[in-house]
Amino acid sequence: MIQPAAAAASQAAAAPGPAIPAPAPGLGDLAGLPVHGVSLEHPDTVAAEHWLASLSPAPVLACTHLVRSPRPHVALSLVFTDAAPELGAESPDAVAAHVARGSGRAVLYPGVELLVGTLRVADILALSAIEQVEVLGGGEADPAALIDTGGFVRPQWRAGVLTLTTTPAAGGRLVPFETRHPTPCCAAH
Repeated sequence: MIQPAAAAASQAAAAPGPAIPAPAPGLGDLAGLPVHGVSLEHPDTVAAEHWLASLSPAPVLACTHLVRSPRPHVALSLVFTDAAPELGAESPDAVAAHVARGSGRAVLYPGVELLVGTLRVADILALSAIEQVEVLGGGEADPAALIDTGGFVRPQWRAGVLTLTTTPAAGGRLVPFETRHPTPCCAAH
């Protein structure tokens, strides 16, 4: 019996364009693994992601969370398949947000390494742990729509669903709403 994700990847591989690798494990494959929260009081997501890149072993799922206590900063929730390394100060807020799947921005997740170049929405859903793709202000994205990933795909937990928000771009394509190098507010002033 072919699993739905494998069938989608098979259909994607049959479509014109580059060969699509086998799907990554889904979020269900991580059920039962402990969630670790860490708060090193990173001032922003860039600093948190820099620290995250230094971890060995790397987590299979890592999310950033904006927390307010004791002062506003970025904390992380992490899931490891093996023993976690020494992480530092704990963050119960990050763990609670992760477990509830109510907020948090996924940085590392199953399949993230496959999300490079231009992919169809259906491919992103088949190859990664992303469960939904939306167009900002426009609802769910068409499965055939093309997304220029820019190699930077940061979905967020929204109502229990790992959701990638996109925005229309040139050539009728979509791009992730969050970019690696955002334009500062009021940059032209």
